[in-house]
Amino acid sequence: MSVIRLLVLGAVRQHGRAHGYQVRNDLEYWGAHEWSHAKPGSIYHALKQMAKQGLLHAHEVAPSTAGGPPRTEYEITEQGTEEFFRLLREALTSYDQKPDVLSAGLGFMVDLGREEALALLEQRVRAIEQWRTSVTEYYTPEDGPGRLGHIGEIMDLWVHSADTGAAWTRALIERVRGGAYTFAGEGEPFVGVLAEGEENPYATGERHPGDRH
Repeated sequence: MSVIRLLVLGAVRQHGRAHGYQVRNDLEYWGAHEWSHAKPGSIYHALKQMAKQGLLHAHEVAPSTAGGPPRTEYEITEQGTEEFFRLLREALTSYDQKPDVLSAGLGFMVDLGREEALALLEQRVRAIEQWRTSVTEYYTPEDGPGRLGHIGEIMDLWVHSADTGAAWTRALIERVRGGAYTFAGEGEPFVGVLAEGEENPYATGERHPGDRH
């Protein structure tokens, strides 16, 4: 799946309406440039592409009084909202993806209702357990990786990663079930975006031509 699409759609949706630099600033505030491919060029490309695809609506706004080109503000469409939730649900349940997929899903899981988030996380655990069962039909972790030669270390890594992922997900399920965080429909959500003009302490400071649009 495309992590950048989920991140960009989610960022625009949280603002209601945002220009490209705001989206970039938010993703850097979340540290997404460290754990995903959310670099400036990818972000601005995704905004333009999704506007062409009807997932975002592009509003051209007047240039500032200081001059310069007009900026484009983006607003998520109904189709974009459907795509956002599809990607979000996939991110929370697809255990066999890169870590950035789950990280992006966790960043938006409170956009779902609590019960649905719990159901998706439980689905994730079941999928990991089913994978482990199929693997251990021919690989027994208790015997160690050595009997498969050094290649066995690859399977050992996968099994250990699966076990760790399942244990972590079960702990998250218990926290959510115990009332942690504010999910959709439960009241004022956690504000995870920067206000207009608010300084971003995690900004990279890297300049990009798309910052002006």
